Amino acid sequence: MSYQSPARDGAAAVLALWWQDTERITGAAQWLTGAGRITGLLAGYAAPVLLLLMARLPLLERGVGADRLARWHAWGGRYLVGLVAVHVLTVVWGYALTDGRGPLGEGVDIVLHWPEMLKAALATLLLLGTGLVSARAARRRLGHETWYYLHLATYLAVALGFGHQLATGTDLGPGPARLGWTALYLGTALLLGWYRLVVPWLRDRRHRLTVAEVRPEGPGVVSVFLTGRRLPELHAEPGQFFRLQFRTRELRWAANPYSLSAPAHPHFLRFTVKDLGTHSAAVAAMRPGTEVRAEGPYGAFTARRHRTRQVLLLGAGVGITPLRALFETLPGELTLVQRAHSAEDVLFRAELALVAGRRGARVHELLGSRAETGDLGTALARLVPDLARHEVYLCGPPEFSAEAVRALRAAGVPRGRIHHESFAL
Repeated sequence: MSYQSPARDGAAAVLALWWQDTERITGAAQWLTGAGRITGLLAGYAAPVLLLLMARLPLLERGVGADRLARWHAWGGRYLVGLVAVHVLTVVWGYALTDGRGPLGEGVDIVLHWPEMLKAALATLLLLGTGLVSARAARRRLGHETWYYLHLATYLAVALGFGHQLATGTDLGPGPARLGWTALYLGTALLLGWYRLVVPWLRDRRHRLTVAEVRPEGPGVVSVFLTGRRLPELHAEPGQFFRLQFRTRELRWAANPYSLSAPAHPHFLRFTVKDLGTHSAAVAAMRPGTEVRAEGPYGAFTARRHRTRQVLLLGAGVGITPLRALFETLPGELTLVQRAHSAEDVLFRAELALVAGRRGARVHELLGSRAETGDLGTALARLVPDLARHEVYLCGPPEFSAEAVRALRAAGVPRGRIHHESFAL
């Protein structure tokens, strides 16, 4: 069964609430208010579902994969913002027609005199603002840390909007519908609290992770080695990642995702970080002994997806980090291709050569600009015989990954054998 099926079934049940409480619709005012009720119900349902996608639920993180969950969350967030905007416009317009007054005056009256509407107005502004800063053009101009803090406003928006839904939602009167709606929101809050707060706190106390070493790997790239207690109990798999929160003044309020760049060792974990902003630059300057809070391991970009004997690991930039760990552990006949602008940008050259020699695998470097390397599909066909028979693990910047997927599909690789992890979560 698809993981998306329960969400679709829930949306259908929400529409059924409106249908059973609606006898007939006549006139423009009722059509508009009916549209407002529908979009309000769908927005109210979508909000906790979107929070659950980011709740770090182990079943979803391991079964679906964090990158896919993030894409669903991003798509659903745009859907939610659109629903809220339509809900506000249609409700205000519909009531304005009913009362025979202008939409602006009707909107002011609703906000100031209806129960819970001031909170609902604030929730709407927070959601619309978050939607604006999450738009692709704006997102490129924001650092990860700034975007992360602004995104936390959605939690407050959902909490503020919940009271409005119960107070003014005509389809959520006393009875099973209200109980189910309340259970959805309270259950979401409990799961978020458990997996986002309690579980990391318990693991933090159990494993006591600290920075053992920060080692330069290349221009603007360092590896961070963490030590701690009972590390095997983390059950970290090659290809997975942790969200690391370093206990320094600059970094203690942000938890960024970093992939394991080597298989987990009983006495240490290694992560490799590229200087892409203020957070990663501060990581490079950390001193040994810094305490670390780690959430994870997360992700389905692991050997569990492995099905065929011939495997291509294709990476670019810091996307090579999870592939480096998989290269050492995946069974089968492995070929690793690393895309980089220059020889100085290639990561783990000596390590990869050592692993390749030990297990009889192949390593290729695709160096230069796009103009110099030519078409990616042509280059891969030259480097990887029988490309269509390979299973592919792909990780890199969004533009590279999109180009690689197109090239692999054109070469005959089935979509189900292309395992993709985005490094732009």
